[in-house]
Amino acid sequence: MHIPFVDLKAQYETLKDEVAEAIRGILDSARFIGGEAVVSFERDFAAYCQVRYALGVANGTDALHLALRALGIGRGDEVITTANTFIATAAAIVATGARPVFVDIDPDTYTIDPTMIERALTPRTRAIVPVHLFGQPADMDPIKDIARRRALYVVEDAAQAHGAEYQGGRTGSLGDAACFSFYPAKNLGAYGDGGAVTTNSAAIAERIERLRDHGRTTHYKHAEIGFNSRLDTLQAAVLQIKLQRLDEWNANRRRAAEWYAAELAQSRIKTPFVRRGSTHVYHLYVIATNERDAMQSKLEEAGVATGIHYPLPLHLQPALSHLGYRRGDLPCCEAMADRSLSLPMFAELGRDQARHIAAIARAAAERDGHKELQVSSYSGTALPADVAKAWP
Repeated sequence: MHIPFVDLKAQYETLKDEVAEAIRGILDSARFIGGEAVVSFERDFAAYCQVRYALGVANGTDALHLALRALGIGRGDEVITTANTFIATAAAIVATGARPVFVDIDPDTYTIDPTMIERALTPRTRAIVPVHLFGQPADMDPIKDIARRRALYVVEDAAQAHGAEYQGGRTGSLGDAACFSFYPAKNLGAYGDGGAVTTNSAAIAERIERLRDHGRTTHYKHAEIGFNSRLDTLQAAVLQIKLQRLDEWNANRRRAAEWYAAELAQSRIKTPFVRRGSTHVYHLYVIATNERDAMQSKLEEAGVATGIHYPLPLHLQPALSHLGYRRGDLPCCEAMADRSLSLPMFAELGRDQARHIAAIARAAAERDGHKELQVSSYSGTALPADVAKAWP
């Protein structure tokens, strides 16, 4: 049974006639930049995210970069975030001239640990960028409390969490601004690159509207040096169609996650933990196990595609070595890098497919189930007791 990691073809089969008609309408209009398709999607995505404004940009990285610039983040500033994320989170901070400051993750949810943020604050700290990782929101209440007390901005990295909820509020509405990616494999994915910034602030929205279009205020008047980062009209038309199905697709992902959890319940595999008051949308279904490499090999031999998110935490990336971090600085991130494995996850995943995947994973875990918790290969030292107890 061949099972892809993400099955975009299966999704396309349910949409192709509607998508073809929308694209044909754009081609007939010859309006390829801006236009009603972009305006309509921005309006509907803002309403979906429970905010006043959504501004389409070229990709998720630009969304982060422009949001930070719109808040005045720049050279000499520090921005606190997590090392357990894709490099775009840190790259956007670096692009403003600011310095990323990494803190460790919660060993249950893998999102940024709010208790670590206070320790990382300095007089240079200007903002916090929590990442809603794998489809689960970060623990936003304590993060926003720190931000209020310290007069800091909060910019959500919501690139993996379209439609997720925290304490009744949607991701995209939980900070000063939020940033989304519409990369094709996302829960809400385009047929190319795309991104958006959401906010309730008219001032932030106005600044991003300028920054994404060369700092333009009128056709040939530019108030500042900006960037060329517009959401493509064809992609907006595709996203508009997909947005109407996002809640249904997210519900299907949660159902698939329930199937996985039931099949893996009696194993030594650590399955995703969902924080009380949060709604997980399972952009990725990430397990943790001491037998990660052997398990991945067994699944691949059986035709099951998998992934590792992320095998090298950001604080250990060569591109960020100038920040001065060392192995052992963030033990939970490093433990996650050693032990995490992403199983296939998409809205069309079937019950038999989930059962088949879980059976292979369970057998691989049981084969070496007597093994004790291994030392993190990154830290080179035994994990602290409060970290070790959270791992299988």
